[in-house]
Amino acid sequence: MKNNLKVLTVAIAAFALGLAAGNYAISAVPATTPNFKVAVVNVPLLVESSAQVKALKAQNEKNLQELKKLSDTATKAIQAEKDKTKQKALQDKYRKDFDTKRTTMAKSYETKLVEIDKSISAIINTQAKAKGYDLVLAKGAVLSGGTDITNEIAKQVK
Repeated sequence: MKNNLKVLTVAIAAFALGLAAGNYAISAVPATTPNFKVAVVNVPLLVESSAQVKALKAQNEKNLQELKKLSDTATKAIQAEKDKTKQKALQDKYRKDFDTKRTTMAKSYETKLVEIDKSISAIINTQAKAKGYDLVLAKGAVLSGGTDITNEIAKQVK
């Protein structure tokens, strides 16, 4: 019984010591980082105002028109052919051409989108470091607080 009491006493003391150490650690955080600066950025606004994104959208529209023309040409050529075997061969040929072109365009679009994302992220990081911000968050994820640096970055993104 005395042994159990000693173990219980040591356990309670360890718990109290751990609790005290945790409270001390939490209370010490603001004292060690008094100049912690947080910035917020409206990323969708930056993407919308980006000249690179606008050019990519325009190119994508051209690509869609090109695919539509290819589809229309294929439909006319297939309908004009009376021989069923040749019709099937034309269908296969045009389908393969269409799929290849669409896949190539999609890969190009995705690659350019990744490059634009990296470019915008690099501009945000450079601006944040230049202004001395320790943390940059998306504006949509922050309820309040932080300095909005969207306009400064938007000037560089254009």
